[in-house]
Amino acid sequence: MRQNITEKIISAHAGKDVKAGEVVFVDVDWALVQDGTGPLTMDVINDMGKGVNNPSKNCIFLDHASPSSKFELSDSHNKLRENAEKYGMDLNEVGYGICHQVMAEEKVRPGQLVVGADSHTCTAGAFGAFASGFGSTDIAVAMATDRIWLKVPPAIKVEFTGKLHRPSTAKDVILSLIGKLSARGATYKSLEFTAEAPSSLSMESRLTICNMVIEAGAKNGIMEADGRTLEYLKYERPQEDAKDYNLYRSDPEVDYEEVISIDLSGITPQVALPHSVDNVKPVSDIDEAIKIDQAFIGTCTGGRIEDLKTAAEVLNGKKIKKGVRLIVTPASARIYKRALKEGLLEIFMESGAMIGTPGCGPCAGIQGGILGSGERCISAANRNFKGRMGCTDSYIYLASPSTVAASALDGVITAAG
Repeated sequence: MRQNITEKIISAHAGKDVKAGEVVFVDVDWALVQDGTGPLTMDVINDMGKGVNNPSKNCIFLDHASPSSKFELSDSHNKLRENAEKYGMDLNEVGYGICHQVMAEEKVRPGQLVVGADSHTCTAGAFGAFASGFGSTDIAVAMATDRIWLKVPPAIKVEFTGKLHRPSTAKDVILSLIGKLSARGATYKSLEFTAEAPSSLSMESRLTICNMVIEAGAKNGIMEADGRTLEYLKYERPQEDAKDYNLYRSDPEVDYEEVISIDLSGITPQVALPHSVDNVKPVSDIDEAIKIDQAFIGTCTGGRIEDLKTAAEVLNGKKIKKGVRLIVTPASARIYKRALKEGLLEIFMESGAMIGTPGCGPCAGIQGGILGSGERCISAANRNFKGRMGCTDSYIYLASPSTVAASALDGVITAAG
């Protein structure tokens, strides 16, 4: 039976060959929760009375309210700290980083099956792993039993040809694809990305692309692990042995529900207009000056070191427009340290930016950059739903970090030159 990479990974974890449409129980390599979804997960685990079967496979992240902005969130953090200690689980404290970025830096390996009570768990598909978001109660069962049920998704193949040219980035690629597919165009599908030149996309670019497949409704996004994947892992985790990685490949002539071809050389800077991620158009097609009040660079989509470098190149030696607030939040403590060492934080601060604590920051509308009524924000995050950044009467525009930086300088939405 010919299988795609997603079917092969699920088969390995189900203990039998599977095909799209089957409902199966699978073994879980990693299960995670964050401070918004974790309290309910812990309640269910405690109610079941089974405890946590394998604490070393389960992670808790205090990343959405980082640091906490009100006592209710602080109480939730303390609840998670208590349960982490009770069950011996891995607790990632406030300021350590966003769950998806830390999982990429420290934990996920090619061929693994990763589940999380956060919709952007699909980020880890960049390693050639099956990774997907589930509800808090499903994750409670996964933590208690090391198993979860799922339906094997049908696959859409996305073929990349050509090479990206600056100022376009991976964020522009995935925004363009979502604009074509629509917010429901890949519902419960696997988006499998392949490239004409496999090494043409950096690992950070791959993480950005896989992160946002959920915005098209996809169950997971995935790219085959290759030499660049192994280089990244060797850099981030020199202690690991590559022999322990399972490198799966889709079979030749496997059937896909659809095949989409994207010429990367033709991708230009994109922007998703309010209030939907699929309301996408090229920045060059905006025929009016859209004034902004706030610009945000960060999150599990746009806060990696590659993102910060591209933004710093745009901002270096310049000042942001008077009346614009620029917030820069590294996605993890590890990235924060690198940005500090490489002088990027100094560039941001000299331009007039504020530096946030590693974590989700303004993206979830919890703390650190909540918008006011009628305000407009251009953001390197992944969602622009009404009220996403804390105010239902505000407007969020999604773009790449370089476009966000250029817009902060001009005071209106514009692409970097």
